[in-house]
Amino acid sequence: MTIRLVATDLDGTVVRRDGTISERTAAAFAALEDRGIHLVLVTGRPPRWMAEIVNMTRHRGTAICANGALVYDLHTEQLVDQHLLDARTALEVVRRVRKVLPNAAYAVERGPTATEPDGFAHDPSYIPRWDPSGGSRAAPIEELLADGPVAKLLVRDETSSSDAMLEAIRPALAGLVEVTHSNPRDCLVEVSALGVSKATTLAAYAARLGIHAGEVVAFGDQPNDLAMLRWAGKSYAVANAHADVLDAVSDVTDHVDADGVAQVLEKLIAQVY
Repeated sequence: MTIRLVATDLDGTVVRRDGTISERTAAAFAALEDRGIHLVLVTGRPPRWMAEIVNMTRHRGTAICANGALVYDLHTEQLVDQHLLDARTALEVVRRVRKVLPNAAYAVERGPTATEPDGFAHDPSYIPRWDPSGGSRAAPIEELLADGPVAKLLVRDETSSSDAMLEAIRPALAGLVEVTHSNPRDCLVEVSALGVSKATTLAAYAARLGIHAGEVVAFGDQPNDLAMLRWAGKSYAVANAHADVLDAVSDVTDHVDADGVAQVLEKLIAQVY
């Protein structure tokens, strides 16, 4: 197999449970780029959460953020492409979700704006799992969506779990948008525009470079990685992956805390070079 591009999820795949990327993994990433192999970090994170990744990976590669909605150049720390969910469709999502998850609260992710400098805003009943230091905007979801399209619509139900929410929401939103989650221990579902996923944006990015799926190796751990793992010519789950991911791939590497991705990359580089 000729490897021209490596795509990897971040949290739970290369970002360890202590929130760091090891020196071993950073060195493997550097070795890829030094050999002309493209590195793409494919994550549910928004760009505002990429600064620490930029530092840990030494400005290596390109990031596909927000589950495919935003493409972020780690070298320049600039957005270079976006695939947004229009406000009218997002409002219809809210209307349908309220019927199946009446306790749900909502938030939006978009690029930085005058009213949302960090790109994040939420309705008053939404409880973020992080401290929005800039004092994120809080307003009814209808008001937030009046400002235009979003990268992601976030749905949180404190009475449920991510897996249960996904099971409830999918039938209600089929054919309207893409829905997924990235943490089974949370109670959050992420909604993107129809046809937008880690896989579709990665495929488009690779195509612009003249790279096809058979030349791509991908790594992941959660349901939002599934489409990407199925698309790539060679895919690995880390040992700590969600059960649905472990069932979907033929190859499993070591736990994230044991640098499972770096272990595979070192072997691949040694085989080719």
